[in-house]
Amino acid sequence: YLALSLSLSVDQGVLSNISSITDLGGFDPVWLFLVVGTVMFVLGFAGCIGALRENSFLLKFFSVFLGIIFFLELTAGVLAFVFKDWIKDQLKFFINNNIRAYRDDIDLQNLIDFTQEYWECCGAFGPEDWNLNIYFNCTDNNLSRERCGVPFSCCTKDPAEDVINTQCGYDIRAKADSEQKTFIYTKGCVPQFEKWLQENLTVVAGIFIGIALLQIFGICLAQNLLSDIEAVRESW
Repeated sequence: YLALSLSLSVDQGVLSNISSITDLGGFDPVWLFLVVGTVMFVLGFAGCIGALRENSFLLKFFSVFLGIIFFLELTAGVLAFVFKDWIKDQLKFFINNNIRAYRDDIDLQNLIDFTQEYWECCGAFGPEDWNLNIYFNCTDNNLSRERCGVPFSCCTKDPAEDVINTQCGYDIRAKADSEQKTFIYTKGCVPQFEKWLQENLTVVAGIFIGIALLQIFGICLAQNLLSDIEAVRESW
């Protein structure tokens, strides 16, 4: 994480462009990687050196800091469950901002296309969300050839076709809903993401539980080593 954040900070054109376009409130994603990488480095250093040198201060720091992180993760999980509707609204808002800026940055465009192809979805909650984009909206004053259409990543894939038809979404939203289903994905990316979470809930929960158990195990080991160090010192 630390190395990745440093490399991104040197060449941050992609992330800074996406940050400014998608209305992240001036937040630079590089800082997230930098903070996470720094925390992991400090924790690893404190735990490793504290154990090797039997340094009580570093072991206490490692134990307390890891406990704080565990508590914050637990709090974030509870808040995410309680405010899941708010999170869904924020996700919709974020995706719609990306839709508006679809043609403004090639990296953002590739990211949206990858997401829609991977989740087999179109828009936040459906193809009509693409009416927010100036190139795809159905207004009479829109002279774009993509008017009333969707990006090619919304189109259902034909295994027999080797070449991607980038014009497959042209004029598709001018057709009836029943006809649209034949050519494009009609489900939104937010519902598809929710469906994926439900189908893989066991795996996702297992990963988070595994991380939590490792953190608890690390705290227990640090406390056990601290007890041994204090017992030896008392025997002097």
